[in-house]
Amino acid sequence: MSATADHAEERTNPAARLGFEPGQVVQEIGYDEDADQDLREGIESVIGQDLVDEEYDDVADAVVLWFRDEDGDLTDTLVDSIGLLDEGGLIWLLTPKTGREGYVEPSDISDAAQTAGLSQTKSISVAKDWSGSRLVAPKAKR
Repeated sequence: MSATADHAEERTNPAARLGFEPGQVVQEIGYDEDADQDLREGIESVIGQDLVDEEYDDVADAVVLWFRDEDGDLTDTLVDSIGLLDEGGLIWLLTPKTGREGYVEPSDISDAAQTAGLSQTKSISVAKDWSGSRLVAPKAKR
């Protein structure tokens, strides 16, 4: 695929910017009626299958975590999410944008990620009302 085609897909499918790949198992946590349906469908389109829900009992390649300020303790939620990931997996933490109900301060995201042992590697706008923070666990030392 050409670079031009890649950029065209990113404009039509914002999920393409999240780095998911066909065949990946992506677990969705924190889904509620305010979650962006276009983004969800876009992720499913990229991976070629449905997102798995919180009841999924095997490891996932990635976690999509919808989180709002009133959803409880972010650090605890991130620690729980890490336990669901295959080695080398990542978490996309999706939070409401500034001014939206449930907005989470960037400093709170940074502090919670650091406490949970994660590194924030990217922050992007993923949908009209949602921002995404890409969180990864440090590589295991061999």
